[in-house]
Amino acid sequence: MAANLVSVVMQFLAPDMIAKIASVLGIDRNVAQKAIGGAIPALLAGLADVTATPQGARQLSSSLAQQQPGSLDLLKSLIGGSGQNNLAETGSNMLSGLFGGGALDTIAQSIGKFAGIDGQASKSLLGMLGPVVLGTLGQQQRSAGLDTNGLASLLGSQKDQIVAAIPSGLADHLASAGLIDRAAGVARSGAAAASAAGSGIAGASERTIASASRAAQATTSAASSQLPYWLVAVAILGALAWYVFQPRTETVAELPRPAAVQPGTATVGLAPSDLTIGGVSLTNKVNSSVGTLRSVLPTITDVASAQAAIPKLREATAQLNEVSDLAGKLSPEGKSALAKLIATAKPTINQMCDNVLAVPGVGDVAKPTIDELRRKIETLSRS
Repeated sequence: MAANLVSVVMQFLAPDMIAKIASVLGIDRNVAQKAIGGAIPALLAGLADVTATPQGARQLSSSLAQQQPGSLDLLKSLIGGSGQNNLAETGSNMLSGLFGGGALDTIAQSIGKFAGIDGQASKSLLGMLGPVVLGTLGQQQRSAGLDTNGLASLLGSQKDQIVAAIPSGLADHLASAGLIDRAAGVARSGAAAASAAGSGIAGASERTIASASRAAQATTSAASSQLPYWLVAVAILGALAWYVFQPRTETVAELPRPAAVQPGTATVGLAPSDLTIGGVSLTNKVNSSVGTLRSVLPTITDVASAQAAIPKLREATAQLNEVSDLAGKLSPEGKSALAKLIATAKPTINQMCDNVLAVPGVGDVAKPTIDELRRKIETLSRS
């Protein structure tokens, strides 16, 4: 039986490590515990969605293949030490390459609201946790001898329990932003005890965290005898350069698999087809546009926030217009893939737009812009 991924990651984040992270971020240790307890399953849930398509699975597997042997002691010294900035920057680059920058920002904002920390601290936290999560996955992949499909199966098989480990407060933020499906977390309360290393950490004491870590280590000692030693070399030697210079397609990790789209779920950024025209990736443009919409639409709560959001909504619509202009040069198969890419994102975007227009007074301000956006999405979904 495969080790619980949330528990295995939490083994590395012992109380002394959490204390270092809290010190680096300038926040209370209990607040750091709460943020980390939500961030770990949120990141794993996102990576599970990345691997829901062949392209996403290949992208994650390729990222893990960059791992190099390293020293755990040196890795621990990076957090709170001289290599801290490099580690956080590398981690942010890794996650942005996999999730898409807009999606990563939305995750950071959601965690910030949940834990009560500012957006910069939340994003720095994700930058530090990214290498830990990816390192654990890399170790699990190697120890179990998994290929790309095996890695995808591992994450997919644990998706429900990972989502169930997301604390309910954070899950509400992520669901309202369209990043997770509420239905996937129906069993959250019943699974809370079983996933205490992940969901329970939000309100746990250091003693509870240490106990959960020891229990996880006892049940997964064979699989986790080698913690992710590669992280130092990734942070110091090669990963940043690889992520700067390696061509890649950004993938919005939070979106479900196109092959089995659930009603009301949004899926974008995972299309396996190469939708590139004249060196321009239409997939990236769609990801960027949808990421912007998912970040901006939930922030509209009154007339003032609607007025502030309109320029960004217009920017997202302009990107979709560029996609439409270039789409005519795609092959029939490419046009079909693009249409499916848009169609699977449409329900969530439409729901967000409906929520915005339902706010008293906002319709008069935002409706023209939202109507134009919806028309473009509708047209592209039927190309």
